[in-house]
Amino acid sequence: MAMKIYTKTGDKGKTSLIGGTKVAKSHLRIETYGTVDELNSWLGLVNDYMEETAVKTLIREIQDRLFTVGASLATDPDKDTKMKIPDLHEADVQVLENSIDQMNTVLPEMKFFVLPGGHKAVSHCHIARCVCRRAERLCVNMQEQDMHVEPLVLQYLNRLSDYLFVLARYVGHQLQAEEIPWRPRV
Repeated sequence: MAMKIYTKTGDKGKTSLIGGTKVAKSHLRIETYGTVDELNSWLGLVNDYMEETAVKTLIREIQDRLFTVGASLATDPDKDTKMKIPDLHEADVQVLENSIDQMNTVLPEMKFFVLPGGHKAVSHCHIARCVCRRAERLCVNMQEQDMHVEPLVLQYLNRLSDYLFVLARYVGHQLQAEEIPWRPRV
């Protein structure tokens, strides 16, 4: 039997967290994991532009981790859930750091701020980076409002935005796209 996509349970602007707690669809927790979902979709598009197998494989792994992040954010920390929620590991952050370091070995030294652009693949990496930063800011906002966020979620999102910045430069370098320097008007 096929699963129905529509449940009609959200027709009045409410949704349930993992654990059963009903909240408004405008709730900060929903906005936060919705932004992580948006980031995951942008990464799917970024991956469609990638040529290098290792990069494509890592982006798929990152997408998997973003589902983990979303599940963590969608769980009511005050409820005992019956389902096993996947979790992040320090090693997930280390994978991003190792990839950043590896890409940086072939990149020219950055001597100026760069404007996003130069190639569609580069631009899409920058869009994903910006959405990642928004997700990170929303997590910080949750913490400031005494809503639980796993510390590793914040660390992972922070490192992921760094990864996406370096990926944009790396892809541009591989494609021989010009890095566009920011030349401030003074």
